[in-house]
Amino acid sequence: MNAVASAAGVVAAAAGDAAPSVAVLLPGQGSQYPGMLRGLYGTEPVFTRVLDEVFERLGEEGARTRDDWLGHSPGVPLDDVRRAQPLLFGLDVALGTLLASWGVRPAAYLGHSAGEYAAAVLAGIMSLDDAVDVLAARVESLAGAPPGGMVAVAASAAQVAPRLTPQVVVAAVNAPSQVMLAGPHPDLGEVTAALTEDGTAWMPAKATTGYHSPSVAGACAATVPAYRRISLRAPHTPVVSGYTGRELADPLVREPRFWAMQPSRPVHFGAALSHLLGPRGPLGAGPFLLVEAGPGQGLSTVARRHPAVTRGAGTVVPLSPARAGAERDRAQLAEAARRLRPVADPALLPAGSAHTVASTPVRGKDTSWTPADAVRH
Repeated sequence: MNAVASAAGVVAAAAGDAAPSVAVLLPGQGSQYPGMLRGLYGTEPVFTRVLDEVFERLGEEGARTRDDWLGHSPGVPLDDVRRAQPLLFGLDVALGTLLASWGVRPAAYLGHSAGEYAAAVLAGIMSLDDAVDVLAARVESLAGAPPGGMVAVAASAAQVAPRLTPQVVVAAVNAPSQVMLAGPHPDLGEVTAALTEDGTAWMPAKATTGYHSPSVAGACAATVPAYRRISLRAPHTPVVSGYTGRELADPLVREPRFWAMQPSRPVHFGAALSHLLGPRGPLGAGPFLLVEAGPGQGLSTVARRHPAVTRGAGTVVPLSPARAGAERDRAQLAEAARRLRPVADPALLPAGSAHTVASTPVRGKDTSWTPADAVRH
């Protein structure tokens, strides 16, 4: 067995009555930053093995992606789709698998944008190998999309509506007054200039493509055949979709076009989070722990402002620091492990310090917690 299906057996087990319910939040495009989580690579065995399997499956491009991530002068910019998308996927799945290896049993997953693709692997909707193969096709197709970008706007969807165009659209609604706009250049620049004239605060997001806008619809449609070639299954753990705001279920979860078109569809993260934390969501009435498993603390920041959190029904635990630094990476993970003790198996939690492991692919070796394990069960 490999690390992302051994974890599935642990993940699917029922949690004790006294423990809070755990939901894993998985960030997507925009959460990347130089040096992200490098301090865990080669020191956390499960984390390293998952990433090595992703890089190996991607072949020569995977090796270049790893070199650009670990190096200080990347050949391809980190925000480029060819680097951001594979790395975010790999880091999300690696942290989610590490969490499961501690005996943490999520009651649900919620991904933002590309984070939903990682959630699909962790919840058993698709195997890691299949997901990486289709990811390669997705990245290749999106790399040919028109140059563009995304911006974060401190306004509601209704407030920005007068400034939108057929090409520049609301890409994500993260909170009532926190939206993302996306589109191709120069259209996006014209819209942001108008927002500045209106006195509306905005800032650029870390993207060189207009994700979640019509400008990438053609590139997404071209990947439908790739999704038709893989096996899509019902999840063993609920996944609240940022595209529907509800748990994924048949027949939608097995629909190739649903997955293929996600990078061109708007993300309704705020609505999905409200469902996750609401009385009809998979967490019930609480108490709950929201664990952000991916680079940075962007989703943690959004979650901490949610009424269900501010009224004390639950807490938020990020596995990653907000800034780069090997010592920060390890210190934040140790702090998260301490806070997760009530919902983990103490015998499986790290004992104070990480153990150095060889950062080489582990396919074919008889080791526990190798990557495909968390999805096969």
